Amino acid sequence: MRSVKRSGRIAKAMMLVASLAAAAAPEAIAADGPPAKELFGGMKLPARAEPTAYGFYSKGCLAGGVAIPTDGPTWQAMRLSRNRRWGHPQMIATLEQLSQDAARYDNWPGLLLGDISQPRGGPMLTGHASHQIGLDADIWLTPMPSRTLTTSERENISATTMLKPKAFLTVDPKVWTPAHAAVIMRAASYPQVERIFVNPAIKKKLCETWTGDRSDLGKVRPYYGHDYHFHVRIKCPADSVGCKSQDPIGRGDGCDKSLAWWFTDEPWAPPKKDPNAKPAPKPKPMQLSALPKACAMILNAPSPDSELEATYRGNGRMPSTASAFSAPSTPTADGTAMFALPAFVPVPLPRPAGQ
Repeated sequence: MRSVKRSGRIAKAMMLVASLAAAAAPEAIAADGPPAKELFGGMKLPARAEPTAYGFYSKGCLAGGVAIPTDGPTWQAMRLSRNRRWGHPQMIATLEQLSQDAARYDNWPGLLLGDISQPRGGPMLTGHASHQIGLDADIWLTPMPSRTLTTSERENISATTMLKPKAFLTVDPKVWTPAHAAVIMRAASYPQVERIFVNPAIKKKLCETWTGDRSDLGKVRPYYGHDYHFHVRIKCPADSVGCKSQDPIGRGDGCDKSLAWWFTDEPWAPPKKDPNAKPAPKPKPMQLSALPKACAMILNAPSPDSELEATYRGNGRMPSTASAFSAPSTPTADGTAMFALPAFVPVPLPRPAGQ
């Protein structure tokens, strides 16, 4: 039965690629041109397509992205001007689930959501190297206030660092609480979560103080930055056959020599320079041709006509729309099939409280 289901998912993915190819302009496959970050950063809406992640977290794109509503009962989205509230539906469902579970069980009033992905994924003009396939999300370590933040506040207030002032790699007990630990470990407990990135000092704090189930502590990985937010990454969806998974984490809780290394000089030492070496050429921005081939097609796929229709409805449910691409109709002159596009695509809409 599993093989039959997987074959069906593969066939659906192949249909998606074929249909996007029919819609794509030939010049989109050109090897050179504007950097990929400019192309994807300029897209305001997603591609009309079955939700699919292509490529790797730091080198790929997203079809059929959905936007989490600006406000929910247990979350608020930040930095709205960036238009990075988009993700694969499984990512958006995970964020809503975490916001509800943390409020119910962990004394965490709600999530302030940072960047997820762009409407069609891909490289960003500023900031992240990852977040390209709709399976990454940043969550502020500042709890959600009891009131709705204004647009100006969402743009200008800063998240709170968990580190002591002028004390490198030391968690500040004045701001860190058991609820911070609980919400991070709550996210790590979800089976779909692949990794969570935090500052090394936060990982060390969890290693020293977490008294609950430690079986998922190994998912929490120390990394540069991440002192004011934690980064949640989920696994490749089963039906995203073009998505490249990350290597599995090792066994154990990660409270070992691999963590101790972050508290040596080596990770923070500037690279040694050869005084006789010629200056290295400035790296060129990633081109569209460096991404999976489907990304050029996704970039040129149609957008919705308006932002008044379908959005993410919560609890893992999507609006009941037609399949992203129907069965092929009469072939065109060049032998490719024309596919009917759905009437709706997921776009951001305010979500009434209580739904």
